Amino acid sequence: MYDLLIGNIRELVPITEDESKLIQKSFEPITLNRKQYLLQSGEPCNHMRFISHGCVKLYNLDELGAEHILQFGISGWWINDLYAYLTQKPATFFIQAISESTVLQIHRDRLNELFDKIHMMDRFFRIKTQNGYVALQERTINNMSQSAEQRYLDFIVRYRDIEQQIPQYMLASYLGVTPEHLSSIRKNIRGH
Repeated sequence: MYDLLIGNIRELVPITEDESKLIQKSFEPITLNRKQYLLQSGEPCNHMRFISHGCVKLYNLDELGAEHILQFGISGWWINDLYAYLTQKPATFFIQAISESTVLQIHRDRLNELFDKIHMMDRFFRIKTQNGYVALQERTINNMSQSAEQRYLDFIVRYRDIEQQIPQYMLASYLGVTPEHLSSIRKNIRGH
């Protein structure tokens, strides 16, 4: 369960075996059933979260109750309402399991202790935060400048593993289109 987490950290920073053991002791495993919430809007967001197994979504609801998916997360990915975590304000997003999932999470106090004990963890989370900001900015630019068809094509190239795990209506929400529009985009692509 922790091998994927340790491997993810070691992709960016070196850590020793003793540091690896300390990291593993600091993360708490959470098992989620399909449709179970890990975080709900309005709750405090005091954990950083790593998906060990499964698939989850990060979304918010508009004033009419329509769901807008900002991010999907699969095994080996980090997911969080980072704004709420960093500002210590209540969450504005929901994190919900799409399939049975296992998430490893660490409370901010324990993470700060890790930063003091393992200096490379500070660097790791700085890099992860920077990468997350870049990805969010890229997504924003693409949503403003690309057609729905181009956004879909980019999604299936970049996130092939995710596309196989999510229903069409969720992908449509992520792309900012209706399920019917996504269906016509897929039909149009197959026709070429």
